[in-house]
Amino acid sequence: MLGYVTLGTNDLARAANFYDAIAKEMGVGRMMEFDTFIAWGKMGGAPGIAATKPFDEQPATVGNGTMVALQVDSTDKVQAVYDIALANGGADEGAPGPRGDDGFYAGYFRDPDGNKLNVFTMTS
Repeated sequence: MLGYVTLGTNDLARAANFYDAIAKEMGVGRMMEFDTFIAWGKMGGAPGIAATKPFDEQPATVGNGTMVALQVDSTDKVQAVYDIALANGGADEGAPGPRGDDGFYAGYFRDPDGNKLNVFTMTS
């Protein structure tokens, strides 16, 4: 079972501002915090997300083909999280909207370090 996903950052304070804003919109806050690592979510709840300075002390880099998907309960919440991401230093990777014919509705963005995420809901 997935507990949380960790994304590398070269600027933990910047990452903290970005993910604090998204977590607040999703109704959670920080669940763990150390000098080089912060995790957001709710202990015992859905999987969380974390930002960390790499343990090997090398620069954090983006994983090609890696993406974290954040599930919410409505298309309005997809739009809100997407807008918050862009307002807090994120970059657009695909505006919110339906994808395919199976009720998948998502918006795509990158965090300030270039990690790719999406926020989605199922409409059917």
